[in-house]
Amino acid sequence: MSVIYRKIQQIIGPLIFLKNEHNAQFGEIVIIRTDDEKIRMGQIIKMSEEIIVVEVFEDTAGLSTENAEIIFTEDTFKVKISKDMFGQTFNSLGKPIDIKTKAVLDSDLLSDVQRDISGVPINPFAREYPVDIIQTGISVIDGLFTLIRGQKLPIFSGQGLPHNKLAAQIATQAKVLGEEPFVIIFCGIGIIHDEAIYFLNRFQESGSIQNIISFINFADDPIIERLIIPRVALTTAEYFAFEKDMHVLVILIDMTNYAEALRELSSAKEEIPSRKGYPGYIYSDFASIYERTGKIKGKKGTITQIPILTMPSDDISHPISDTTGYITEGQLVLSRGLHKKGIYPPFEVLASISRLMKDAIGKEKTREDHADVSSQLLSAYSNYLEVKDLISIVGEDGLSYEQKNFLKFGVDFEQKFLNQKVNENRDFETTLNLAWEVLSNLNTDQLFRIHQRFLDKYYKTKV
Repeated sequence: MSVIYRKIQQIIGPLIFLKNEHNAQFGEIVIIRTDDEKIRMGQIIKMSEEIIVVEVFEDTAGLSTENAEIIFTEDTFKVKISKDMFGQTFNSLGKPIDIKTKAVLDSDLLSDVQRDISGVPINPFAREYPVDIIQTGISVIDGLFTLIRGQKLPIFSGQGLPHNKLAAQIATQAKVLGEEPFVIIFCGIGIIHDEAIYFLNRFQESGSIQNIISFINFADDPIIERLIIPRVALTTAEYFAFEKDMHVLVILIDMTNYAEALRELSSAKEEIPSRKGYPGYIYSDFASIYERTGKIKGKKGTITQIPILTMPSDDISHPISDTTGYITEGQLVLSRGLHKKGIYPPFEVLASISRLMKDAIGKEKTREDHADVSSQLLSAYSNYLEVKDLISIVGEDGLSYEQKNFLKFGVDFEQKFLNQKVNENRDFETTLNLAWEVLSNLNTDQLFRIHQRFLDKYYKTKV
């Protein structure tokens, strides 16, 4: 039986405060109906013996302490999920929308199921170690920081860097090697309208939109919806992965907007702030999103996650990037310096890492020489950067023959291997062949990280 309150004690931002007069439950959904018959939804986020705090999913404009009734539904927030979702775009609450007008469409999904967006954490004992790959078509990722099914691999970017182009390229090019079913779930958090249209246009132009489910939260939407949308997207991913045996790649952009919404809500609740004003529970909150990723024993499907965030002031030690790095299995960092040189994608390779790739690459997976080539590329590029620093002291004429080789290698590496077009899709074979091409700037005695049998098979002297 529903319980109805007819008096609000206080309204602060997206929160309404009620005097606790019944046995409510944490996370319970409430319906807020005003005198003009406008309906809003909310959720209980805090309780004590005296007060119930409800966060309103839509805005609180027009609400007052006297003109609304609060109906407690005795239910939690659930999202409808259906196979008809492919190729469609949804808002933060899982309702289909027209991306151009942002209007909610009247047509309702023929829902297969409804699922609570809070989800159930994967039992660590039930997890299976991931060893299969996803090909993104981007050489620097596939060759140096291979993405593994069931991995969470964040991209650390900065304002003005091309993370939107990169996200769209990954969404349109990513695939599993084989005939297994694969789906992309794209989740835009606090993005502007032009960005949303750009993403949808890229998806349509690529011809792969029927393989993509999009969830979009706009920058002018209520901040509370930014905290809901990644959970709606991941709940959808869990259904297709663990009940329909599909491999799902979830792209979340931009997690910085999520963190800012979390800080704003925490401030409205008058909680004691931690580093840079973010709540002390930012780690556990991020973990509740990132850890909904992986592979479960006995299940064919997997969930892979690429969260993309913009580091404030390019500070990798900022609480958002710092916390994300602790929870995830690697990181890909974009470089402002390479971006200014016109290189796309501008990955700072020496600051990037994929901690799971070592067990998923090699013979019968990618190619037998992959591990050696990857290690050698990173080592040689490190030498190239040292030589560049040395030039400012001794000049290019003061370099030795070996150092000049590293200089040639570094230029080729950035211009041919790192650099590629936004619609250029390279398979593993192409990527590794390109790697050998740039390594041919070096003599064989400088390729000390590659086994002799691979040198005999793949190395070609540059004419």
